[in-house]
Amino acid sequence: MKKRTPLAPRVAVAALSSPLEVGADRAPRAAGDLARRLRKAGCEVVDLGAIGTPATAVAAGRRLAEAHVDAAALAVASWFEDYLILDLLEECRVPLLFWPLPGMETGALCGTQQLTCYLKQLDTPCASVFGKIGDAACLGDAMAFLHGAALHSRLRRCRIGLAGNRINGMTHTSPNEFVLKKSIGPRVVMLDLPTLLQRAREMPEASARALWRGMKKRAGTCEVSDTDGIDSLRVYAAVRELVDKHGLHALTIGCYPHLMGKVCLAASRLADESIPLACEGDVHGAVGQYMLQLLTGQPTHNTDWLDPVDGDSVVFTHCGSGSFTLAEKPSDIRLASVRLMGQGACALFTAKPGPVTLVNINACGDAYQCALLEGEAVPTEMVFPGNPVRVRFATPVKSLTAWVHDAGLGHHWMIGYGHVGAAVRAWSSIAGPGLRLLAPPW
Repeated sequence: MKKRTPLAPRVAVAALSSPLEVGADRAPRAAGDLARRLRKAGCEVVDLGAIGTPATAVAAGRRLAEAHVDAAALAVASWFEDYLILDLLEECRVPLLFWPLPGMETGALCGTQQLTCYLKQLDTPCASVFGKIGDAACLGDAMAFLHGAALHSRLRRCRIGLAGNRINGMTHTSPNEFVLKKSIGPRVVMLDLPTLLQRAREMPEASARALWRGMKKRAGTCEVSDTDGIDSLRVYAAVRELVDKHGLHALTIGCYPHLMGKVCLAASRLADESIPLACEGDVHGAVGQYMLQLLTGQPTHNTDWLDPVDGDSVVFTHCGSGSFTLAEKPSDIRLASVRLMGQGACALFTAKPGPVTLVNINACGDAYQCALLEGEAVPTEMVFPGNPVRVRFATPVKSLTAWVHDAGLGHHWMIGYGHVGAAVRAWSSIAGPGLRLLAPPW
């Protein structure tokens, strides 16, 4: 399985000051301290040094453009002229994180306030933290913003494949490609489904058989024929070809109902290769899975919101297309035919416990909306033949259910392990007015 790491922001680091001001002499050291701190936190850092004149600001901006960074993090050593950042932004426009350092006579916080007032008028994404560079709370807030900036950058370059159509009767899964590109960033790549299925039939049996043997070894039990398993892995090989050909970051196939069980194991295996394959032709689901995979560094669940349990939790699941790494007990993984259609092969298991983040993405007129929840996945029984995830929430489920209907949210929820809501919130602020983030109002 491909080794993953959570999203590593690529960040340019500098320090701001004005030569006349108290504290300006600490700018070079502040730039170095911040660079080391962010490297230790997992960022890829481009060192820019101290910025204190228009010439150094322009030079820094040009280096930003050459380095293709996701954001710039700027320690503020003293009061500084706002035009330094304006000149930098004319060379390269990126989200900006300001870290003014304490010092009553330095005016660092004052200068930052002066600049962010200006930047808000220009609709420039920015955030600030105030404290010593070693402050853990400041670092947490800073990293949430930088992860949001990195997520924004990756989504702007993302390609989502769509094979077939969205499912008849699931209107809300229809992407508005113009608005999706404008508000979130991904480009939709249309894939011809009959050609994909023909290519799957042409795939060599020997290689598919070897892959099938490997999947059977990872499962606890197998209740499907070798023929069905091999056919499923031929589909995987054909999809993998398209991923490589088009440079896809995620994709979705219109599987319901006729391809149910035909593409499930392809989705399971691709998830282990950091390529989410969403169900039912839902481009939005593929986007949500890719987002959470980037932020968590792990495969994700593609689910429906099903019934509440005990008033504080909800069961989420789909038919059985999850990565085997998401199983609570690998020995309990069961390879079986898919529900309703009784065909093909899918992986049935209950999901592992742990903190989770859920997103739900839909088009809404001339914008997009992303709903956000956080909870705790807890052990569950096989209450639905698929990959059930029981999520416990801090809020009563009755209130959550009312919010879901009032907000007009769709039925597909993507689930990633870890609480990454702060980064999602930061990303939504960077994405701009074409994206609306929705969260429960309590």
